[in-house]
Amino acid sequence: MSGTNSPLIDSESDRRPKAEWPILLAIAAFIALIHIATNGRYGFHRDELQFLSEAKHLDWGTVAFPPFTPFMERISLELFGLSMVGLRFFSVLSQAAVIVITGLMARELGGGRLAQGTAALSVALGAVSLFNGSEFQYGTFDYLWWALVALFTIRLLRTENPRWWLGIGAAIGMGLETKYTILFLTFALLCGLLLSPARRLLWNRWFALGVGIALLIFLPNLLWQIRHDFISYHFLHFIHIRDVRIGRGDRSDFLFKQFFVCANIWAAPLWIGGIVSSLRSSRYRPLAWMFLIPAAYLLTVQGVFYYLAPAYPMLIAMGASQGERWVEQLRKLWRWTVKILLFQGLIGAGLYGMAIALPLADSGPLMRFALEQNDALREEIGWPELVRTVVAIRDALPADERAHLGIAVGNYGEAGAIEMLGPAYQLPAPISTVNSFWYRGYPTPAPTTIILLGNSRERADELFTNCRLAGQNGNPAVVKNEESERHPDIFVCGPPRLPWQELWQKVHDFG
Repeated sequence: MSGTNSPLIDSESDRRPKAEWPILLAIAAFIALIHIATNGRYGFHRDELQFLSEAKHLDWGTVAFPPFTPFMERISLELFGLSMVGLRFFSVLSQAAVIVITGLMARELGGGRLAQGTAALSVALGAVSLFNGSEFQYGTFDYLWWALVALFTIRLLRTENPRWWLGIGAAIGMGLETKYTILFLTFALLCGLLLSPARRLLWNRWFALGVGIALLIFLPNLLWQIRHDFISYHFLHFIHIRDVRIGRGDRSDFLFKQFFVCANIWAAPLWIGGIVSSLRSSRYRPLAWMFLIPAAYLLTVQGVFYYLAPAYPMLIAMGASQGERWVEQLRKLWRWTVKILLFQGLIGAGLYGMAIALPLADSGPLMRFALEQNDALREEIGWPELVRTVVAIRDALPADERAHLGIAVGNYGEAGAIEMLGPAYQLPAPISTVNSFWYRGYPTPAPTTIILLGNSRERADELFTNCRLAGQNGNPAVVKNEESERHPDIFVCGPPRLPWQELWQKVHDFG
């Protein structure tokens, strides 16, 4: 939908239409209501269980992610208790905010009612955006901070008021406290400014203050990383190597999912037009570089496809604002034809994305379709059954073994499930060497009987003595996921082969 040359973009950049608040808020509210109606189905995702556990042990950092997401989960726990709808409430608010922000970006770029509504709807019905409101993930808040950085950058470029560096710095600082991938956007923003006439906006005290605000917000986590020998860097390095090894960084898959997952496929002309329009604009050229540089880097290093998803709202906003001007030049029949095709396509692709990304049904063909297509939803199935299986194994043990019992787990999902769901059955806290669980250590006095989850028979015998098969993990829906497929066996073992202190110094796992 891009057909406008760059002089038009620049000459009209200071004349903003009014914000279409009723349209933007209606789209955001409609999507939020869908999430509220469906977020109580299935169960907690394994990542959510890790966030919940970290929320009970708040610190200025964790091995796997910065502290903002566990902090928000702690607020949710205090407000709503262990409720899936409640604990995902802030995710829903975050996605709704991004929808509105995208419409406001279109307005800043000169877009009227059509552009603002189109941009907001395009983002609302993108697969990653929909998923962001369906689970409590740090990617949801990362999406929000990228959108805010983009909005404030557009205002900086439009007004040339350097005070917007304060907002940019604050958003980047919050991003650093949420997910370190915002460094890709930060680097690209600086490069984009240096590669355009907007470089003059860098050399002022407001830029320095923005940098100072970002560093001040990030400082507590930075100090935590220094005290812990930058453990998150080693974690991310390990995870990247693992992702490449198992094929998550496949370049053809990366490119395919930019069109079909990171954004609504029917919005592809908008974000492609947004890139072209930005490159042709002397004022807004940095927006193109804020997408192209991270995209080139992630493609080169075989990064995971969804790391780039937060860059699409600003491009869609630019494409929608320029597309609106092109549509307005058409004859009435063609103008309405384009609008009808656009919205039918966005809604049709969005409904298909909903069927994949959201737990729209808790039984029947729609549920089977979602679970077949979406591995993240499959990881929400079976955690209460896992805990009840452990309870049954515990209750079958002799009294002297129950009196000195520990529950050792192989991954953070199992650890979070035992910690969050186990207290209802008087289960002890999990023993785990994964991520930040390792820092919590092992029980004192050390248990002499171990229920062991998430390990193969070979690994069980390597770590512990006298292991015997005691049960199997599964789920009533017979859903194939990590727990039911990769390590279903549950063992009862004696003490570890090494003293607990020596074992703890030897093993620290990432996952």
